[in-house]
Amino acid sequence: MEARLGLQKIAFGPAQVLRPTSWFDTIDLRDPTGQTDGVEAFRLRIFPSNSLSLWSWVINSNSDTLSYGGRLEVTTLGGDWGLTLHQDPVASRKQVGLLPIFMSEPNTRAAIDYRYDGFVGFWFEGASLFSSVDYHSNYDRYNLLTLGGDFTFPIANGILVMTESMQIYGTTRTDYDTASKETTEQTYTVFMASMPVGLFHRFMVVAQLDWQSKRTYYYWHWGITYDRFSLNFSLSSNPKRADYALEEEYLPTSLAGFGNGLQFTLIYNH
Repeated sequence: MEARLGLQKIAFGPAQVLRPTSWFDTIDLRDPTGQTDGVEAFRLRIFPSNSLSLWSWVINSNSDTLSYGGRLEVTTLGGDWGLTLHQDPVASRKQVGLLPIFMSEPNTRAAIDYRYDGFVGFWFEGASLFSSVDYHSNYDRYNLLTLGGDFTFPIANGILVMTESMQIYGTTRTDYDTASKETTEQTYTVFMASMPVGLFHRFMVVAQLDWQSKRTYYYWHWGITYDRFSLNFSLSSNPKRADYALEEEYLPTSLAGFGNGLQFTLIYNH
């Protein structure tokens, strides 16, 4: 059994970039620090057997409102399964993790995920987020599905190639009493390749496509890792800030800036 109280990371699911279950974290594969926003929570994990684990958590929001949920993880000969359910009673507009999704009312989140590791790796994540039904309030509903896979080519020290695609279908009603509603459909695809060179160097390239808006994002990374510190050089090519018709707080924080950028990061491990 494992219990944690206080500021912590709560993250789960096999997807690496396009993650329907990134409900409480801001993990980004392109961030060399690997850091994420934490949540103030109490989390309990129980392991009845080597193939079964049970999670439960209670999270305190900025408005001192408690949200709660749980997760079941099962390991079988055919792969790893996960079932997740979360109830969020906070009645304010908020972004869900790094997803391009904003919930306006108290909502429920349910998800299923699966991962198989064999000759090739394969995984999927499916999630549904929907507002609690109130005939005098806004109503949001989103269904998300990500399919992904990876394979390591036996070239040099090994070249890992990964791809993911995510489909988002959403319905928003500003007045539940009327038939007025807006629907959105978004599709994203990511390609990633990484290769270690020697004992210290690692190269990675990531390309992301937004099929609806016809935007593309590119990211190149060169990392040099030693015992106590690492050097990281990153080059990104993204749409410009003016290409987003969004308020500052709703901009996609997962991107390494806007336009073309060059970044150097020195990380010291202690």
